[in-house]
Amino acid sequence: MNNEIHGIDRIDRRILAVLQADGRITTLDLAERVGLSATATTERVKRLTRDGFIQGYSARLDPGKLDLGLLVFVEVLLDRTSPDVFDSFGRAVERAPEVLECHMVAGGFDYLIKSRVKDMTAYRRFLADVILALPGVRETRTYAVMEEVKATTALPI
Repeated sequence: MNNEIHGIDRIDRRILAVLQADGRITTLDLAERVGLSATATTERVKRLTRDGFIQGYSARLDPGKLDLGLLVFVEVLLDRTSPDVFDSFGRAVERAPEVLECHMVAGGFDYLIKSRVKDMTAYRRFLADVILALPGVRETRTYAVMEEVKATTALPI
């Protein structure tokens, strides 16, 4: 791996890796883990945040405990692929809190949506009330997840 990628060095990458694993680590513990003073570590974290490498912090929640145990992926094919349809679809998806992720993709369909719901009954409601109500939707294909083999947001840095 290069010593420097996009203006960050080995120590910056180490800071990012540690923060990905534990976003609540204290500055003193982080400084100790990366071999810098607390002041130097704080300055690096501030710079990494200012430069957009760190976009924020959040808590990982247990979907099962929150009655959102069914993970589904939905392929969406639009009736037309034009800028106005893409724009209106994108705006509508952003307003749908049930949609965890939505990606425009190349291939046999236009979008891939990730959602979590309670169960199949809840999914059926979500499909009818949210997905099929999105602008321009012509066809959908759903994949219900039977087992999550790997789920991470950590980037391989």
